Amino acid sequence: MSSALIVFSGGQDSTTCLGWAKNRYDHVETITFDYGQKHSVELEQAKKITDKLGVVNYVVKFDIFSQLADSALLDVNSNQDINASHHAKPNLPASFVPNRNAIFFTIAHAYAQKQGLKHIITGINQTDYSGYPDCRIEFIESLEQSLNIGSESDISFKYPLIHLTKAQTFELAKKEGVLDLVLEESHTCYNGERLDRYDWGYGCDDCPACILRKQGWEEYKTT
Repeated sequence: MSSALIVFSGGQDSTTCLGWAKNRYDHVETITFDYGQKHSVELEQAKKITDKLGVVNYVVKFDIFSQLADSALLDVNSNQDINASHHAKPNLPASFVPNRNAIFFTIAHAYAQKQGLKHIITGINQTDYSGYPDCRIEFIESLEQSLNIGSESDISFKYPLIHLTKAQTFELAKKEGVLDLVLEESHTCYNGERLDRYDWGYGCDDCPACILRKQGWEEYKTT
C-alpha cells in the first residue's frame, strides 16, 4: 500500500499538495506545526480541511522559534512590520524564520518513520517563493539524504509545486479537485486576517503572502 505524509500548514500550497497526494496514494496523513506563528488561524483551517477530506492531522506544538524571536512571522514579534526586510538578513523578508523548514522536515521524517509512511510531500516552491532559501530544491535534496543516512531510512521527499508559479498552483488545485477548498478554507495571510473574502480567498490583501496569492489568481483567471 502506497503511503504519504503531507507537511500541512493549511495554506494554498499544502492544501493543493494534499489534494494531489490523495489522488495518488492509498493512505495519506498530515502533520501540522504550532510554533507560535502570528497567523495561528492557519491551524484552525488545517483542521477544517483535513476533516473535510477525512485525513488524519497530527499537530506538533513547540516554542523554540518564539524563544529565539528571530522573525516578524512570530506572535511574540507582533509589532514588527511583516512587509519589511529581516533584521539580521536584509536580503531576506522579515517573515523568514531561520531553520524552520529544516526542523519541520526533520520532525516530519521522524513521524513518517514511526507511522511507516514512505513519502513526505511538501509544498516548497522556488519559482514564486518569497525569497526563502530553505524552499529551494538543493536544500530539500540534501536534507532528505542526510535524514535517511542518519536514521537508516529510505523515505523520499516529493515536492509537486517546486517549479510552479502561483497561477499554475491554482490550476493544479482545480485539476486535483480541491480548488474550492483552497479558495474557501485555506489560509496564507501572514497577518491572520479572515474577515474579508476576495476572489482568491481570505486575507488582508497587503502582506507578501496575500499579494503573491492575489497576483497568482489574476494570472490564473486570464489563462
